[in-house]
Amino acid sequence: MKKEIIVSGMRPTGRLHLGNYHGALKNWVALQDKYKCFFFVADLHALTTAYDRTENIADNCMEMVIDWLTAGIEPEKCTLFIQSHVPQVSELNLLLGMFTPLGWLLRNPSYKEQLVEFFKKKYAGSLPRRSEEKACKEPADGSLTEKVAELTEAELSELSSFGFLGYPVLMATDILIHKALYVPVGQDQTAHLEITRDIARRFKDIYNAEIFVEPKPLFTSVPRVPGLDGRKMSKSYNNTIELGEDVETVRKKIMTMFTDPNKKKATDPGNPEGCVAYAFHKIYNPDFETRCKECRAGSLGCVVCKKQLFELMEPELKKFNERRKTFAADKAAVEKILNADADKARASAQDTLDEVKKAMRL
Repeated sequence: MKKEIIVSGMRPTGRLHLGNYHGALKNWVALQDKYKCFFFVADLHALTTAYDRTENIADNCMEMVIDWLTAGIEPEKCTLFIQSHVPQVSELNLLLGMFTPLGWLLRNPSYKEQLVEFFKKKYAGSLPRRSEEKACKEPADGSLTEKVAELTEAELSELSSFGFLGYPVLMATDILIHKALYVPVGQDQTAHLEITRDIARRFKDIYNAEIFVEPKPLFTSVPRVPGLDGRKMSKSYNNTIELGEDVETVRKKIMTMFTDPNKKKATDPGNPEGCVAYAFHKIYNPDFETRCKECRAGSLGCVVCKKQLFELMEPELKKFNERRKTFAADKAAVEKILNADADKARASAQDTLDEVKKAMRL
């Protein structure tokens, strides 16, 4: 029986962390047995916000794939490749961009959200004055979102590159070029997929050719993995636990986790909701409900709770680290996997590209 196709990718922004692992990678491992999977390192997507910081992209790509293999992604079951190693993606991206309305991109719900982070990291202090004053100076309440929302389209154009604005077209290309039926997403990410469906329908309407599959969201159960400080786990916040990190370093990080600030003494009743240590217990502790009751009853202190959390995490962390060393010690073998799978990805992509160019009479 022919397997249905799934496409998913990650940007090579550095070493993966436990948020990536529990939020996506473990799900990929489960999906590879049921679907025909294309998993790619999105190095072209990385250029949309880091076009002037490319010195680490190649190393990040390799480290990411090593993490994938360590986690249990098997080349025999799926296709692993680096996005830029499939030039058909860039060609189809150009063709799809020719008929994608600019308004779709400007109205993309995540466009301004991403600009907020982009401003913080890159543009603050170096923008055209009017746009800088409106977008990059932190308002009194600490939020940039409202400032960004005030920008006109003309001002937005000063702050955004062609590639940054057009990233949804590139995302659509990644999916459509392999005719994926499903894309694994969280419940809050469906808007990102809708523009891909819109592009597929528009192509059919213009060229009267049914080439693309309209992809459907494959909703995944993603545990909430907060950072050490309670915010989203992110390298930009410096609040991560990285995959393959030294176990003793992880232990020290766990002991710094944010907990209920109102629980001053071990015997004080605590509120597990919002506690980072408890969020991790929900992932690693099969009896996390008992831990919740203990916390609320004040029968357990935060220090003991964190120590027990580390004891639960330690075996898996050690196993991952040892397995990772094997792949990291033989990068030539990893390169061989990527080269072989790039051939498979190029063949799949070329078939679709040929159909598209024929429909467009090119």
